[in-house]
Amino acid sequence: MDSMLSQYGTVLCLLLVGVLFGAAPLIINFLISPRSSGRYRDQIYESGMLPVGSAWVKFGIAYYLFALIFVAFDVDVVFLFPVALIYDDPQLAASAGKWRDFTEIGIFVGILSLAIVYAYRKGVFRWQ
Repeated sequence: MDSMLSQYGTVLCLLLVGVLFGAAPLIINFLISPRSSGRYRDQIYESGMLPVGSAWVKFGIAYYLFALIFVAFDVDVVFLFPVALIYDDPQLAASAGKWRDFTEIGIFVGILSLAIVYAYRKGVFRWQ
């Protein structure tokens, strides 16, 4: 029974530490933040400079599509690293799994290549 209470005590202690780590920044921020209600409180803040012009400016969507494609391919390359490390395993070479894995990775890279072709045809890579 003592051992069981000890284990619950450990879990409770870790839970309290987790709650403390989550609540401490909020409490500290509340205690040290300024409480000014001056005339600039409701104005737009833009790096310390007074804003010029309207905030409703149209942006080209191509930049965001290019960035999303970069992030998607970056994540996909991260998924290819474990396969590249395991692919040279001698136990895998003895079985038929090597060709199956090669085919799966080929299909994966092929689908990614189709995504590049689609983005190119839509004009995402043409900078305007």
